[in-house]
Amino acid sequence: MMLFYGVCLVVGLMFTLISAVAGHLFGGHDGGDVGTGGHAEAGFDDSGVPGISFFSPLVLASFIAAFGGLGIVFSGIKATESVWLSAPLSVAGALCIAVLVLWLFNLVFSRSQSSSESHVATLTGQAATLISPIPENGVGEIAYVQGGTRYTAPARSEKRGAIPQGQTVKITRVVGTQFYVESVE
Repeated sequence: MMLFYGVCLVVGLMFTLISAVAGHLFGGHDGGDVGTGGHAEAGFDDSGVPGISFFSPLVLASFIAAFGGLGIVFSGIKATESVWLSAPLSVAGALCIAVLVLWLFNLVFSRSQSSSESHVATLTGQAATLISPIPENGVGEIAYVQGGTRYTAPARSEKRGAIPQGQTVKITRVVGTQFYVESVE
């Protein structure tokens, strides 16, 4: 059984290394689009959401390598050297490692693929500074800080009146790229 564990460890590690090199050299694309932008490393997930699925090659290779490595470790311990103990423990440990790999990569993908669209919705009620005046029924420009970064955006007065430059305003709503504001008094 030790040979089987060793083969699983080597195959899992080799598959991971070959996938990394081939993905780097050839772009990591498979032949068809399965909802993940055609990226083979994303696995068979049709959600179109950035990340990887449990059946991605990376997670499966992690499971196989962990199963082999843990199998070797458990076979070497006197209390768990029986295949009836080492195999289930190896499967349980490999599942934990595969779930951890899945969670870590999805965490990385979700943070690196997030857009500012979801953050715009949180701007309602936030204070901003008018950096160019808003004429009556016209458009000016505001500056606001979100997440430590300063942004500027076109703005209209919610009450359609003029607001002078330098005035502190409150963002009342965002429609597309247009911010609606009102004076803070």
